[in-house]
Amino acid sequence: MIQLVKLPVKRGNAPLRIAKGHFVTNHSHINYYVDITFQKTRLSEARDSAYQLVSNFVNDTPVDTVLCLDGTAVLGTCIAEELTKSGFRTINAHETVYVVEPEYNANSQIIFRENIQPMIRGKHVLVLMASVTTGFTAKRSIEAIQYYGGKVAGVAAIYRAVDEVAGFPVRSVYSIADLPDYESYDYHECPYCKAGKKVDALVNSFGYSSL
Repeated sequence: MIQLVKLPVKRGNAPLRIAKGHFVTNHSHINYYVDITFQKTRLSEARDSAYQLVSNFVNDTPVDTVLCLDGTAVLGTCIAEELTKSGFRTINAHETVYVVEPEYNANSQIIFRENIQPMIRGKHVLVLMASVTTGFTAKRSIEAIQYYGGKVAGVAAIYRAVDEVAGFPVRSVYSIADLPDYESYDYHECPYCKAGKKVDALVNSFGYSSL
């Protein structure tokens, strides 16, 4: 049974919920599961997290579109509102911020339909994720934005274990500094597997499934 505990809140009012153990993602084995369910689904925590994230950005880069990965549309909407209130510039004719979610093809590549492409092409797009641990998904998103003619405005997440992806800094509410013993391993090099420790749960952006 996964036991979640709250980290002491160092900024804002939205605590980070974590569990320590042996967890498996699509790309790595990790020793912490970081649960940000409420930041994605509870309006009060989403608003607080949005405020914390927007305060990390320097107001010199336009943001036209927020690309919401990992089920972060509620948080993305709150970020769009904060960006608007904070006076961030946009370059689109409607002077507003678009909030979009990606679609994936059979090869798990991000695609944008023709009705969504105008919100990407020529626009400054902020990549929003629940967490950035290996940077693999963030990099794939950056490549998709650039393929469709967009300009990457930055990468934002509730939690990050890396400082940058593809040359873009990752802004976050929480970072590996809040979990200094956080580790991510290639499955070939996982010390827990080598020691015969069973996997506690499979985890992804939607949550966890105990084993």
